[in-house]
Amino acid sequence: MAAVKYGIIGVGMMGREHLINLSHLRDQGVSVVSIADPHVPSQKLALNLADSFNWSLKVFSGHQELLDSGLCDVVVLSSPNMTHYQILMDIINHPKPHHILVEKPLCTTVADCKKVIDAARRRPDVLVQVGLEYRYMPPVAKLIEVVKGGRLGQVKMVAIREHRFPFLVKVGNWNRFNSNTGGTLVEKCCHFFDLMRLFAGANPVRVMASGAIDVNHKDEIYDGKVPDIIDNAFVIVEFDNGSRGMLDLCMFAEGSKNEQEISVVGDSGKGEAFVPESIIRVGTRAEGRDGVHTLKAEDKRIKCVIVCTLYYLLYLVSLLSTYAVICSYKSILAQLYICMFNLKIYLSKFFF
Repeated sequence: MAAVKYGIIGVGMMGREHLINLSHLRDQGVSVVSIADPHVPSQKLALNLADSFNWSLKVFSGHQELLDSGLCDVVVLSSPNMTHYQILMDIINHPKPHHILVEKPLCTTVADCKKVIDAARRRPDVLVQVGLEYRYMPPVAKLIEVVKGGRLGQVKMVAIREHRFPFLVKVGNWNRFNSNTGGTLVEKCCHFFDLMRLFAGANPVRVMASGAIDVNHKDEIYDGKVPDIIDNAFVIVEFDNGSRGMLDLCMFAEGSKNEQEISVVGDSGKGEAFVPESIIRVGTRAEGRDGVHTLKAEDKRIKCVIVCTLYYLLYLVSLLSTYAVICSYKSILAQLYICMFNLKIYLSKFFF
């Protein structure tokens, strides 16, 4: 099997998550050979992580140096949103072709997205893919399968509720401002608009929305500025085939059993997916309420649910601890990070 060499541009929280994910493909010839990030603490955390996979990384402070090195076949772009456009254009226009997986969103403005798409079309030797991973979550993937199978009939309505915790802390707090993220509905909710379009099988023609900053980040100040990202919204999208989608977003709803609840209603039936409960419910109009079936959505590639849950919890703890490390606090969290990091690596090697 031919080896595929990856480079990661931006090794903050998401970049290191990609590093972990790629490590699970080592038996398929995948290796990460280089990283680029101007933030030295993030570089060090990525190097420690790569060392646990026996990967020796070449470190660059900028993306152009990584591209010019010629080390990579594929580039994962997981830098802050506002940097995507220029980096993508530099990758696409580089003499050496690099396939690209870019974290959502593609860019922070429609104009920049169109420029990237046009540039990519001029490079048929380069594959550009946006990381909209919600499509592949087991309950969502199962619901997609049900919809595509025709059991619900012609899709008429898609309703998605996300009730969750506030935005996490990022390096330099870049995700607190619309000018950096593109806004909450771009930064976070592009996943859901992607799913609406997928379920509806159509393109949007009209959008109505209302949102506000009601609870989160109102007491925070960065360089004299108060964050301007909304923390709740209602959005209605109308599609060119007559179907409609609705988003209900709240980012101060930690008291929710499920973070995402997705409902798809067709002219013959209804399907629902619940995350992280990882179940779907499917029923038809003909069978009524008594005919609704509840199915557990599982991915057979996940070998142990308990261990995966523990692994995820350790990851969340490591995020908090990473923040302590980045801020150079000599606190117990920094020590906790080291312990949790080592245990997480052990679990990764043993169970995955």
